[in-house]
Amino acid sequence: MNNHIEILLGNEAIGLGLVEQGCRVVTGYPGTPSSEILAGVIKHKKRLGREVYTEWSTNEKVAFEVALAASWTGLRAAVTMKQVGLNVAADPLFSAAYTGVKGGFLVIAADDPGPYSSQTEQDSRLMALNAKVPVFDPATPDEARQMVAHALSLSERYGTPVILRPTTRLCHALQSLPLPPANGNGHHPDPPRIRFRKDPPRWAATPKFRNLLHKELNQKLRDIEAEFAASPLNFVQYPEADSRIGVIASGVAYHTTLQALEQLGAQLPVLKIGTPYPLPRALVSEFASRFDTVVVIEEPDACIELQVPSGVTLRGRGDGTVPGAGELAPEAVYRALAQVLHPHGPTPPPPRDAQLSELIQSLPLPARPPRLCPGCGHRSAFFAMKRSFGPRAIYPGDIGCYTLGTNLRAVDTFVDMGASITMAHGFYQANRLVGDSRPIVAAIGDSTFLHSGVSALINAVHTGARFVLVILDNHTTAMTGFQPTAASDLLADGEHAPRKVSLEKLVRACGVEFVEVTDPYQQETFVQVLKAAHQFTRSPDGGVAVIIANRPCVLYDPTPVREHPIPVVITEECDGCRYCLEAFECPALVLAPDSSRVDVNYEICIECGQCIDACYKGFILAAT
Repeated sequence: MNNHIEILLGNEAIGLGLVEQGCRVVTGYPGTPSSEILAGVIKHKKRLGREVYTEWSTNEKVAFEVALAASWTGLRAAVTMKQVGLNVAADPLFSAAYTGVKGGFLVIAADDPGPYSSQTEQDSRLMALNAKVPVFDPATPDEARQMVAHALSLSERYGTPVILRPTTRLCHALQSLPLPPANGNGHHPDPPRIRFRKDPPRWAATPKFRNLLHKELNQKLRDIEAEFAASPLNFVQYPEADSRIGVIASGVAYHTTLQALEQLGAQLPVLKIGTPYPLPRALVSEFASRFDTVVVIEEPDACIELQVPSGVTLRGRGDGTVPGAGELAPEAVYRALAQVLHPHGPTPPPPRDAQLSELIQSLPLPARPPRLCPGCGHRSAFFAMKRSFGPRAIYPGDIGCYTLGTNLRAVDTFVDMGASITMAHGFYQANRLVGDSRPIVAAIGDSTFLHSGVSALINAVHTGARFVLVILDNHTTAMTGFQPTAASDLLADGEHAPRKVSLEKLVRACGVEFVEVTDPYQQETFVQVLKAAHQFTRSPDGGVAVIIANRPCVLYDPTPVREHPIPVVITEECDGCRYCLEAFECPALVLAPDSSRVDVNYEICIECGQCIDACYKGFILAAT
């Protein structure tokens, strides 16, 4: 049977590669741009009839260690996350580099140059360099799929974890790829021994043995660097081009470089690097020796550039030729190469896409910042918080859809996953010392609370902190595609979960004495619970008070709204004061073209009725 062609997302191509190459355990924590990788594994394991254990773990550290244990038994395993998730998994990453692995072990860390959906645009290749873990840097979905095979093979031959580092543009790119026939026989090329063999000097190494393992790791890297020098993943495009300028590029930036050179009408030799760490320095030195100047095009930071041997005249991020922040869009690469090619002459006109971008910027289009969806329970919770405590209160926020609470002025800070609780704790202790009595009301999502909020809450309770914590429980991980949490009924592959975690019981187990579960749609009740929670934080025997705002995401489960719709109308008395637009900020409420009044956009209104409370003048009413 011939393979058929299908258009795959880059992340799905990676997932297919993991299934094809016999990975038996794949874990992860969702985060843009990596979230669809595990979904791809689930899709293709079913299609190909493979037995692969898949898991959305509570956080990246847990996911890493579950997959690592599978590797130590001899099975091929992988873990997926985004670049900031690698921070959470950094501890086991560094340790696993020393101890090594048995079955092939692939760490997929998707970077977000820009950043578009992250708090940083950090470079996972630099984390790998620090941890001494080899890296593969794909440029297309097809190459990412192929690199899975190269990386797992390398991992097994050298007994080391390996990182595959895609970026946003690759993760979300589409490419036509051949697929193997469906309904495979389920055979897996298992290692000869697929049971854990005890080896305490390695798996439980003490500091003395860790020093020996470190020396062993350094030798592995030297051997891998020599192998990378001959790898087909590193090659020269346009090797015969006559130029005194050469280019080194990797990842998606490689194709952007080729596009920019074509627009400039220039043909330069381009060394495409698919293995940025350990950098094959002998190959790079041989390439660089042919040129007066070498330009390094990579993102989001300088990884290759830092490893290029001394004596090479480099142009890149170090000297400012390549922008030091932001995604390397075509116009940015174009300008960088034009600066090198035409240092004394007129700069050629920018490419057409840059001209289009400038034209769009010049158009008088209204600014439309990202907003919470119509009917989102988070909006109702934030609105009640502001009604209850006003603008003087301190509102620590967290990572998720609800970060958009900044638009409602109910999120003052966000740092990383779980930081709303620790920041609230820190604000309380600092304010206590200086006599600042402002209310502190923190917000965190259900998935984020399970990810890294539990330990923060335990710490806050034990040390006597006093603040209100609102856990925004929308029953799913909404921002990244509705992945299940430990409090969900389902597992990653759609199977029914043997058990689920009760958020209320978990919070009480952390030592919290004030715990209330309530629906943020019930505005008056929710406000009363908020005030009672705040009163508890101020009582002599009080402490942290937790409110679980229980309302499913309207996109994930619209059933509650559909069963009890509340259509609304705006009366003729509306004077266009815009209070509802500013304080409630529902996309279904729109200002009339002449600004005289507010209207309802019934095309997107879901009839939740929540905006009735958003007009203090009483001009928004339930339709009769």
